[in-house]
Amino acid sequence: MKRILLFIMTNIAIMVVLSITLRLLGVDSILAENNSDLNIQALVILSGVIGFGGSFISLLISKWMAKRMTGAVVITSPSSNMEKWLVSTVEKQAKIVGINMPEVAIFPTQAMNAFATGASKNKALMAVSQGLLDNMSQGEIEAVVGHEMSHIANGDMVTLALIQGVVNTFVVFLSRVIGHIVDRVILKNNQGHGIGYFVTVMIAQVVLSFLASTIVMYFSRKREFIADTGGADLAGHQNMISALNRLGQVQAEPLPEQMAAFGINDKGGVMALFSSHPPIEARIKALKERAKRGS
Repeated sequence: MKRILLFIMTNIAIMVVLSITLRLLGVDSILAENNSDLNIQALVILSGVIGFGGSFISLLISKWMAKRMTGAVVITSPSSNMEKWLVSTVEKQAKIVGINMPEVAIFPTQAMNAFATGASKNKALMAVSQGLLDNMSQGEIEAVVGHEMSHIANGDMVTLALIQGVVNTFVVFLSRVIGHIVDRVILKNNQGHGIGYFVTVMIAQVVLSFLASTIVMYFSRKREFIADTGGADLAGHQNMISALNRLGQVQAEPLPEQMAAFGINDKGGVMALFSSHPPIEARIKALKERAKRGS
């Protein structure tokens, strides 16, 4: 509830800051001098509703979407010793990190991966792939589970949704302001919105979204390091390092794009700025250094 309140308050704060900043920069005066009918206050509100609204809805339906996109099947009644052990491990770790027992699921792929999602840390879903269960030792699996449980306990799903909502608001707002400036100031169109406005808004939104994604990915990478330390605390540094080593030895099969930031393993990216996960080598190095400091 506190994070949802923060979600709403941040939305309001962003809209207020945008409005004040544009007034201080004189953007509204420039548009007015060029006969623009742009209502800054109305656009700020619209941008906040679109930017945060979409992010908030995605958060609310995240578990449902995750199950549909990955084919994850929730374990309601364990049918094997492995499933019993997995549910027991999640239950034990949930008590340690102080959250309600999440839904536990397995998704059918031979790639080694796992993810956690959900609208709140007490109503979450933690899923692992069949390939991960088949190819990792119990200690390594426990570390991967600990990593995902740390994501849940830290509220990373809400945090990333909040950050995404902030950047979405800026993208929607700035793309339309740029469109108005091009349409009214450069093209001198004084009758409604011309084709220049719509083309400019589309191009600006694509470019700004591309650039804004680097902000979201930066925070995602930071959260991965924190979740790794959580997994190490729950299952031991060596198990977490061993699990990461195993993940680094195989070609990753990425999760669906909407969920990549919540997985244990991701395809990464040609450009590090656009990757949701840090390089495996950097994560292992960070854990080894932490283990040395603790010894």
